[in-house]
Amino acid sequence: MTPHVPFTLAEGPEEPIFLRLARTIVRDVRRGRLRPGDELPGSRPLAASLGVHRNTVLAAYRELAAEGWIETSAARGTFITRKLPEPATRRLARETAPRPGIAERPAFDLGDAPPPWEPTLPPEGSAIALYGGVPDVGLLPHDALARAYRRALRSSGGRLLSYGDPRGEANLRAALARLLASVRGLPATADDVLVTRGSQMALDLVARTLLAPGDVVAVEALGYRPAWNALAATGARLVPVRVDADGLVVEDLARLLHEGPVRAVYVTPHHQYPTTVLLAPGRRIELLRLARERRFAVIEDDYDHEFHYDGRPVLPLASADTAGSVIYVGTLSKVLAPGLRIGFVVAPRRLAERLVHARTFVDRQGDQVVERAVAELASDGELERHVRRARRVYEGRRDVFVEALRGLFGEALSFTLPPGGMALWARVHGAPVEALAEAAEREGVLVHTARRFTFEGRAPGFLRLGFASHPDKTLREGVRRLHRAYRAVSTPGPW
Repeated sequence: MTPHVPFTLAEGPEEPIFLRLARTIVRDVRRGRLRPGDELPGSRPLAASLGVHRNTVLAAYRELAAEGWIETSAARGTFITRKLPEPATRRLARETAPRPGIAERPAFDLGDAPPPWEPTLPPEGSAIALYGGVPDVGLLPHDALARAYRRALRSSGGRLLSYGDPRGEANLRAALARLLASVRGLPATADDVLVTRGSQMALDLVARTLLAPGDVVAVEALGYRPAWNALAATGARLVPVRVDADGLVVEDLARLLHEGPVRAVYVTPHHQYPTTVLLAPGRRIELLRLARERRFAVIEDDYDHEFHYDGRPVLPLASADTAGSVIYVGTLSKVLAPGLRIGFVVAPRRLAERLVHARTFVDRQGDQVVERAVAELASDGELERHVRRARRVYEGRRDVFVEALRGLFGEALSFTLPPGGMALWARVHGAPVEALAEAAEREGVLVHTARRFTFEGRAPGFLRLGFASHPDKTLREGVRRLHRAYRAVSTPGPW
């Protein structure tokens, strides 16, 4: 006797009817309405009941058979496969019951979440974001970059769109090596440079290649949380070391070394992140001596080397490293634009080989067309001209910003004029900084408080205020809004 199984076709007007019928039967199996071994109607009666052509039903049955949902026998008929055990089918019906949207919770253990980090995004509407470390992408030589991109596509004959060297596009590696040798004092060649998608990827590759669970990594007690997260994701144990007006307190690091081995130290010695201070010369020498004698790695993050306004930039630690202790990480995100996603790492060659290997199963390679275009900007001198122009513009904006802050805040805001970088580190007097940040947002200006940069999530009374991404008029308006917010939450008194 032919079974009678009424069907209501699943919704999906954009799909062929045979697929809708197949999805209907799968849905009924998941719900438990159809069970292993149940017989399905023949193609003719089912086609008649649905008002479709018999070939439509046959096509649906072929689809289901290919996916393993049904078994067909010419002598006996068509049946739901018995390879779905009855208890599993009932459980499947419960666990896959229709629900709106994507499930909120996964059906597996996620483990502990890393500390949160809110990415720096452009503000909506008329808000002014005084975020530190954000370049003005409007200064980028857009036309020159676009021309270089088109030339890269045309000249390669499509080769740059295929698989390439995981170390990065050859011309860009050569250009970066020249820049590192001439400006930053690193005796690097093209073979020493690994191009990455931003410095964050470089830090992640270094962490997963260098570190193992339980390794101790010393980090600056005020610092860059995404880097900490990349290091901690390996299972390493991070230990904060104090930062003062001369940068990392190397004496505290030496005391930590007496407690046990340290695998690596992560530092931002040029413009310490977030305080902008320079690591003092004596501490630089002592850090390299300790690294050489105690055999730990120094991960140097030189994120904005070019933007130093008072005298020449201080050369990186890596330029004075003769023992192979320093892993040097840099980026063009501040020089050009974050969206281009170009970072790089230079490391002792045996480690560099392992970094390249790790890169092949993380990302395989970068965007060769973009990398070739940026290499052309460097070769044509366009990159150097852009850096000179941006440095001059940012220095002028720093001075305008400082003048506006001192004019309105007076002694209520204290800071040292930063010798370089794109931000300043300011102590707030007479108002809680978290309340100030909330009031500032209501006034249409966005700022980052020190809580974002502290290792233990404490909230010392500092703000990191960026000046590079806005013209003078916008900076002055941002300071006026910030001062209105300050008046709303401050307590009276001399500072």
